[in-house]
Amino acid sequence: MPILLAIETSTEEASVALLHDGRLTSRQTSGVQTHSQTVLPMAQQLLAESGLALSRCDAIAFGAGPGSFTGVRTACGVAQGLAFGADLPVVPVVTLLAMAQACREQTGADDVLAVLDARMEEVYWAQYRFDGTWQVVTEPALTAASAVRAQGAPTACGNGLNAYAAAFGDAGFNAGARPDIMPHAASVAMLAAIDFAAGRIVTAAEAQPLYLRNKVALTTEERMAKVAS
Repeated sequence: MPILLAIETSTEEASVALLHDGRLTSRQTSGVQTHSQTVLPMAQQLLAESGLALSRCDAIAFGAGPGSFTGVRTACGVAQGLAFGADLPVVPVVTLLAMAQACREQTGADDVLAVLDARMEEVYWAQYRFDGTWQVVTEPALTAASAVRAQGAPTACGNGLNAYAAAFGDAGFNAGARPDIMPHAASVAMLAAIDFAAGRIVTAAEAQPLYLRNKVALTTEERMAKVAS
């Protein structure tokens, strides 16, 4: 397997993982305000503990989003900086797919609905099905929680389930739900290894976050209209 350093900061949890000799090691911390200050030290710790220089890595992976606007920019920026400095390729991984990967690892589910709190009464969500490889059932989307529509009865995961519990309370896919499963660099690394082997890589300059929301705030008029509707 390739040697990969993975970064995930799309939520309040920041994590870094190192995949080396088929073994995963990771670090994580909480507090979105400190992501930019904690990610590099965590990466340096993992590399030092494994006796590796950054240049020994085959690629830098990152959770590309969707997620916190600041968070996905942080992950992308750090990945780009490390990749530029060490002349390495980059592997972007969709955070919702990383959640599905984690859900499968922890529950054995092959049909997963990933639901991430997007604030402003909305969620980022997607549905994936594993059949030897991950297949996209529903592409990543940003909608009101009440607008989420699953195909079949997947296992649901992600903090959006708790954030808008009333909207999901009567949904059939809520049985066995795991709101505690969130994006993590370890899952990003595992998915990135598959993409790297398949040649799905980009240069540091080409790496981009996945944004589903163009606006990060509502105007006063829009907030009043939302309340009145």
